[in-house]
Amino acid sequence: MILKGKKGIITGALDDQSIAWKVAERAVAEGAQIVLTNAPVAMRMGVINQLAEKCNAPVIPADATSLEDLENLVRQSMDHFGGQVDFVLHSIGMSVNVRKNKAYTDLNYEWMQKTFDVSAISFHKMLQTLWKLDGMREWGSVVGLSYIAAQRVFPDYSEMAESKALLESFARSFGYHYGTAKNVRVNTVSQSPTMTTAGQGVKGFHEFFNYADKMSPLGNATAEACADYCVMLFSDYTRYITMQNLYHDGGFSTMGMNPAVIGL
Repeated sequence: MILKGKKGIITGALDDQSIAWKVAERAVAEGAQIVLTNAPVAMRMGVINQLAEKCNAPVIPADATSLEDLENLVRQSMDHFGGQVDFVLHSIGMSVNVRKNKAYTDLNYEWMQKTFDVSAISFHKMLQTLWKLDGMREWGSVVGLSYIAAQRVFPDYSEMAESKALLESFARSFGYHYGTAKNVRVNTVSQSPTMTTAGQGVKGFHEFFNYADKMSPLGNATAEACADYCVMLFSDYTRYITMQNLYHDGGFSTMGMNPAVIGL
C-alpha cells in the first residue's frame, strides 16, 4: 500500500493493453484514488469506462492539447479529491505521419506539428496548468512515458522520436521550476517496446520487439512491470529523483551487441 492516501490523474488508458491501464490498476491496488482521462476521440475508440468501474474512478474527458480542457480536468479532479493531486501520469502520443506510412524524408509538416502538440507539448501544457492552478501537492510526482528513439535512430518511429526528445527536455526544464518551488519531481520513463495497441501500429513493430527482447539481458519489460515502476516513482520512496529520463528496458539501452542476436 505504498500509495495509501495519495490521489492522482492517469491519462491515456485506451484498453487493457495500455501501459496507462496497468498503471491505473496498480495505483489503486497500492491504495491510491485516481481520476481517469483521455481525449474524447480515444474514449470512443476504447473501453475506459470498464476501467473506471473497476477502479471506482471518475472519467473526465480532456483533449490534452486544449488548455481549456486541461484546466477543467485539473479543477474537476481537485473538486473530486477535495484538494491537490499527488501524482500524474502522462501517457499520450500520436503521429498521423506514422499512421499514414509517410516516409521520414517526405513528412507532412502540418501533421508533424500535430504530432509534437499531442505527444510532447501536451506535457508542458499539463505541467503549466497544474502549476497555475496550484494543483500539485508538495513532494508530488509527475511521470511521462518516453522511448529510447529520443536518443537513437529507429527509422520507422519517424518524428515521434523528436517528440520523445522534446518530452524529456520538458521534464528536465519544468522539473527544475517545480522542484525549486514545491518539491514536485518530474521524470520520464523510457520503456521497452511494449505490446500495446498503439505500439503495434508502428511498421515492423513485431520484428523489432523480438530483436529488443533478444538484445536485452533481462528481456523486454512488460506493461505490468512498467506500471510497478511508475507506481514506485509516484511513491515517497523516490522523493529525491527528479529531472531524469529513467530507462526501464531490461538493459537494452546499455547494450552494444548481444551474441544471442547474431547467433553466436
